[in-house]
Amino acid sequence: MSIQHPRILILTAGYGEGHLQVSRALKQGFLSNQVNDLHIVDLMKEAHPILNSVSCKLYQISSYSSQFGLDYYGWSYYMTRDANPVKSINRYLNAIGKRKMLEMIESVRPDAIINTFPFGAVTEIGRKFSIPTSTIITDYTLHSRWVHPDTDKYYVATEALKRELINEHGTAPDRVSVTGIPVRTSFYHAATAAKMSSPAKTQSTRNRVLIMAGSFAVFHHIVELVQMLLEKGNCAIDLVCGRHEKMAMKLRSLFPNRPEVNVLGYVERIHELMAAASCIVTKAGGVTLSEALVLNLPVFIFKPYGGQERENARIFKQSGLGDIAIDIGELGEKMIHFLNDPASAERIRNNMAALYKGDAAERIVEDTLLTLNEKHHLRRIPELAVRK
Repeated sequence: MSIQHPRILILTAGYGEGHLQVSRALKQGFLSNQVNDLHIVDLMKEAHPILNSVSCKLYQISSYSSQFGLDYYGWSYYMTRDANPVKSINRYLNAIGKRKMLEMIESVRPDAIINTFPFGAVTEIGRKFSIPTSTIITDYTLHSRWVHPDTDKYYVATEALKRELINEHGTAPDRVSVTGIPVRTSFYHAATAAKMSSPAKTQSTRNRVLIMAGSFAVFHHIVELVQMLLEKGNCAIDLVCGRHEKMAMKLRSLFPNRPEVNVLGYVERIHELMAAASCIVTKAGGVTLSEALVLNLPVFIFKPYGGQERENARIFKQSGLGDIAIDIGELGEKMIHFLNDPASAERIRNNMAALYKGDAAERIVEDTLLTLNEKHHLRRIPELAVRK
């Protein structure tokens, strides 16, 4: 007998869009499985709104400050990466949000808790109240903040991460599942559509480059890259500026008579642009890289800033899924070589296909519901024995 109407609490954080997107992908996965009692909570925002606002702002500007040598986020990341998960600074960080978490358990009474951000207090409290608590590691690299001995299940992007949890942190193998990182369902739909139209796409005479302009801290770097690609890349270029309206206006004014340069502002259906692209230039966030992986889209990363993005970029390069460049000339040269070498592109796409695990959210949802049903069944056995 399965548990009826399970209540799921999904914890997220507002440090970038990644954790929120993973939470929304999970929500969609649960809804698709007729689980409707869902609660997505930004624990840090609820527990410490002022501290959350300040830390989010510092995180937002860290990528820009790092381009000019002030890499405070990277410094703190590497200083604490290998710290003991339940000692030193992690002991203090794990206590953040503890009181609010107890209040939420009292009000929501969840049957399962899923972390998309490393909140150590949550796993401790989950164990205390016998609530299955899992953690989705939303990067391709491991930091000590993700690890806690009370975590019932980890969902990770790669076999390498699973081995690290087992070998370096003593995690039982059955407590780690390699699922990939959840992304929005629109990316899976776009990937399916792209596969169906792949013969037509390969017959196209021109490559298409997607550049996420917001990932550049210096404006003239974007201009230099576009000029190099127009000169030697034989490609069309989509420049996505997001909500940087002034940037979009300036870029349009610089390339007014170049129909192959398409300057866009905020794009709701970014998955369609990614599905049509030959490669993408973007930041190395775990979710962004996972979106590219789903779409089999080679990635170029320019000057990844310290911390998980630098480590994500390093792993993607080592795995043959893309490349990194430190100066704009190097980036342009690598992209031009890629665009003019079909064998290189095919090699990267084959590597991506080998790493791809399918719909991560669906796999996590199915495993969570299976865990709840097994727990419910074990509780029912003593009840049935008493009735007999």
